[in-house]
Amino acid sequence: MSGHSKWKTNKNKKAAADAAKGAAYTKLIKEITVAAREGGNPDTNSRLRTAIAKAKEANMPSDNVKMAIKRGTGELPGVVYESVIYEAYGSGGVAIIIEALTDNKNRTTAEIRNIMSKKGGNLAGAGSVNWMFVKKGYILINKNDAKEEDLLNTVLEAGAEDMKQDSENYEIVSSVQDFEQVKTALQKKGFKCQSAELTMIPSSTVKLSGNDAKQVLSLVEALEEHDDVQGVYANFDIPDEILDQISSS
Repeated sequence: MSGHSKWKTNKNKKAAADAAKGAAYTKLIKEITVAAREGGNPDTNSRLRTAIAKAKEANMPSDNVKMAIKRGTGELPGVVYESVIYEAYGSGGVAIIIEALTDNKNRTTAEIRNIMSKKGGNLAGAGSVNWMFVKKGYILINKNDAKEEDLLNTVLEAGAEDMKQDSENYEIVSSVQDFEQVKTALQKKGFKCQSAELTMIPSSTVKLSGNDAKQVLSLVEALEEHDDVQGVYANFDIPDEILDQISSS
């Protein structure tokens, strides 16, 4: 997953910049609204709890969060959003999963298909790539911010499944159920998380370089910028040096 950690670090920085401009609020409000359908109490609704935590990290005003929850629970009228999962392939045979929330599935599908067409990807049938991924908690911590032994003891005690490392980061994986518990344990110990999210982790990866790498990253970025897209997951593995070259070009 080394190629992913650098990508996720860059994504996290971009997300912070977008949040500062307010560009991320629409997606966060959608997620909170849909999550609140399952119950408006974050203590008993893990999806809502995670969405609220993201909103706080993005410095979203608490009034916006409260209004989104009330729309989700039906206390206030609002738009009804539908969850849609798209499966696709990008350059080099990379498998891609796209999670979206939309009030118009036909419009969103047409727009996603258009992005795919322009960026060298293709939508695939249901079940084509989903089997390659499993939903997990994923936390990224810079090596400069933690001692390996202290970090390992903390995450294992909190219920994490695995901890890996590359030249710059520690990658911590947990079950969906234990994600909040692991994240809270790290925060209590003073560890700084570069990224902490529920994500789809691939069972195998596809190594990319050159034009395929550029094309896939361009496709993923275009998908992530779509207002209805909540998450994009792909099984590419791009060497750090190539990611750095593409980022600086």
